Amino acid sequence: LHSTADPRQMLEAVIQYTPEGPTHSGLKEALETPLDYDVRTAAARLGSGGQVISSDTVPFSLWCAAKCLRNYEEAMWTTVAGLGDRDTTCAIAGSVVALAVGSNGIPQLWLDHREPLNC
Repeated sequence: LHSTADPRQMLEAVIQYTPEGPTHSGLKEALETPLDYDVRTAAARLGSGGQVISSDTVPFSLWCAAKCLRNYEEAMWTTVAGLGDRDTTCAIAGSVVALAVGSNGIPQLWLDHREPLNC
């Protein structure tokens, strides 16, 4: 994912590779949900992981990523504001936005306070 990627094109690409079914339908709904919607409105429309299934988690997570594709911290705060299954939705949205912004786009303070990675 390149930092100049268009948020709507990102959602379209994901839809293209998602098999038909509830998650695919939810992603289409996410694409139709304006990115300037309030996050709580989007969460009510798309679900935010309360049902703990992909169709209730992935569309909202990727909508949040699209909404904040160039700002990692904003993406995390936006996603968590949707309530629901916050650790899962933030993991999904954060992964996508991290790819868009690169390691330099993640606040150093956040990197300093993460759990150690034992690779």
